[in-house]
Amino acid sequence: MSGTSIKAKGWVRTLPASAGVRAGRQWTLHHLESLGWPDSDPETVDAVLLTVSELVTNAHVHAHSDAHLVLAWDSRCLHVSVGDSSPYLPAPREPDPARTSGRGLALVGALADTWNVHPTAEGKTVTACFTPSGPARPAERPTERPAERPGQR
Repeated sequence: MSGTSIKAKGWVRTLPASAGVRAGRQWTLHHLESLGWPDSDPETVDAVLLTVSELVTNAHVHAHSDAHLVLAWDSRCLHVSVGDSSPYLPAPREPDPARTSGRGLALVGALADTWNVHPTAEGKTVTACFTPSGPARPAERPTERPAERPGQR
């Protein structure tokens, strides 16, 4: 693929069950700020932060595990992945008004553009993809000026 370059940014953090949800949200917000998202796409930022909360909580509560949070931005989609040590794959449940839990994956499904879960050697990973709806981030804008057209100056 000559002339094509792939640019990606990624960050990884392990969040212990003792204090991971708040730390995960703050850490994620810091990286979204580095991409310029809070100013250009605050709704997507809110969706990402809520998804991080849900997925990290699921890792802590249901898998009784640390959460391994990975953010990967490939200039099209922010992939938010949370891995844990449980081999049991989650499945969305029908909301039950008598229960106070069981809505996390339904929320993730409603907030993310896509999501999936897959087994790993250590347990499983849930990944949600977010495509920003705001304007291009400063880091994505071309660094070179466009070529001048004949007669332009």
